[in-house]
Amino acid sequence: MVQKHYDVVIVGAGIAGATLAYALSTITSKTRPAPLSIALLERSLAEPDRIVGELLQPSGVASLQAIGMEQCLEGIDAIPVQGYCVAKSGELVHIPYPDAREGRSFHHGKFVQSLRAKARQGPGVETIEATVTDLVECEHTGRVIGVRARPANQASRDGGEEGTAEEKGKGDEEKDAYFADLVVIADGCFSNFRTSVMRAARKSSTRSHFVGVVLNDAHLPMPHHGTVCLVKGHGPVLLYQIGEHDTRMLVDIKAPLPSNLKAHILHEIVPSLPSSLHVPIHEALERDRLRRMPNSFLPSVEQGHSSSKEGVILIGDAWNMRHPLTGGGMTVALNDVVILSRMLGGTLDYKNWDRMSDMLHQWHWARKPLSATVNILSVALYDLFGADEEALAVLQRGCFKYFECGGDCVRGPVSLLSGIAPSPSLLAYHFFSVAFYAIWVMFTHPRPVGASSLEKPVLVAPSVLEYPGLFLKSFQVFWTACIVFGPLLWTEIRWW
Repeated sequence: MVQKHYDVVIVGAGIAGATLAYALSTITSKTRPAPLSIALLERSLAEPDRIVGELLQPSGVASLQAIGMEQCLEGIDAIPVQGYCVAKSGELVHIPYPDAREGRSFHHGKFVQSLRAKARQGPGVETIEATVTDLVECEHTGRVIGVRARPANQASRDGGEEGTAEEKGKGDEEKDAYFADLVVIADGCFSNFRTSVMRAARKSSTRSHFVGVVLNDAHLPMPHHGTVCLVKGHGPVLLYQIGEHDTRMLVDIKAPLPSNLKAHILHEIVPSLPSSLHVPIHEALERDRLRRMPNSFLPSVEQGHSSSKEGVILIGDAWNMRHPLTGGGMTVALNDVVILSRMLGGTLDYKNWDRMSDMLHQWHWARKPLSATVNILSVALYDLFGADEEALAVLQRGCFKYFECGGDCVRGPVSLLSGIAPSPSLLAYHFFSVAFYAIWVMFTHPRPVGASSLEKPVLVAPSVLEYPGLFLKSFQVFWTACIVFGPLLWTEIRWW
């Protein structure tokens, strides 16, 4: 049994864990001249295979640059992303990133492996392949002082999976122990330690699933742009290039999932997508199996003092999740790492939990503008883009027409989405501007009537006789906007 002591133990070598390990390894100062000793534990160091975490917004790229890891985007066949286009009923609207900013899209596994390789180069970082099974707590104070982990070769040491109960029990006793002044949990959306770290119950909510497949040599409507397709009666479809020949397609499907997902996509979704994508989609569905991932939402709760256990911090999806529609998850995680690593660099004693709690309070406030903006926007946009009732459909159409206005009607929203302008107040301004503009569009613009999703819609302008009914409907639309945005804002600001 191995027993070692470090300054910091990080559980999980994904996006947040690997970047935090490297960022902390580079911290030096007059009061801390030697690098921190850091143990980075990961269940499997093989290349992960996931269908999300493949789009990094411009603000996320800037965070990588801030901690000296921007080269991790090189050599992995990453594709520059210059913005978005939104497709609806055969129409396209262009939403470029402002000031020629760029994001990156890539295979998630290749990016994670690049981050891990960089983390290994950090002075004082030891990467260990082991499955963390328990938090080690001081028997007197209850403070977390380390973790227990089963090494990757534990199965052979224990006699393999078919070993006797006695052999397996002996193997449990031989788990390695890694002690530290601070333990950081970054084990992702399916965290095994979230509920044990936070004193109040923490449970994510799931409203839908992304079903994903990779298309070969597909031609997107706008190269180097993420494509958001709005499908009437269904959730949005996302497409973005993740390699020279690979394009990811994610189809949002609400619960309960259809028994035959491929048939559902072929008959209900594909006819509403741009025709240039039909052949690659059919080929991909015939060739590959569909992958699915829950779209979860988990607001962040302030850590420290009495709200969480002493000696341990949650970070990344283990602590805070948002709908992946806007591709903001990695951007939030990397921004969290930038701020947290700087604050930890100025903290000398990780054992002093009162001071650590004050630091965590400051971190919570410092990260809030970006995290709250991305979190609220992700769910609010999902409600609009996946409109399943009449008032939301009005807001969806208004949002599309708002983007068509160009200028600040595009620059403002995409700056919020990309993390360039982290401001909940600016988000509220644009969200309710969309709501009022949607009401204006309802009164003044011809609307599609009497056509199926496969036919070109017939546009009919509203008559004056309809105005009294539309006037009443406008209150319903505005109220719907309020009940979409208000609760999301409350989940973020109530912890400030």
